[in-house]
Amino acid sequence: QVQLVESGGGLVQVGGSLRLSCAASGSIDSLNVMGWYRRAPGKQRELVAQISADGRTTYADSVRGRFTISRDSAKNSVFLQMNSLKPEDTSVYYCKVTERGVWESWGQGTQVTVSS
Repeated sequence: QVQLVESGGGLVQVGGSLRLSCAASGSIDSLNVMGWYRRAPGKQRELVAQISADGRTTYADSVRGRFTISRDSAKNSVFLQMNSLKPEDTSVYYCKVTERGVWESWGQGTQVTVSS
């Protein structure tokens, strides 16, 4: 069973930066996609960014150019560097691993609050 633990959230001012980390433990299939989602109060959870095992990345339009996703496959870890943060980036951020397009595992979430 895969367990994911996020870290790095917190309170930051507009224009600031944060780096989120997610470490996965347990047996993970090498064919996987690691990603970050977020859910703001009163809104549905949405994809922020994801990265495949071979390094292909996908970004939400709202974060492209400001956020960068990366991974360390040897350590089963994924990271999200968030720059130029805006109040609308305030959300709970969740890490997700999808193995072979079928099995999904989620982290417990980490709060990011951007104050104006």
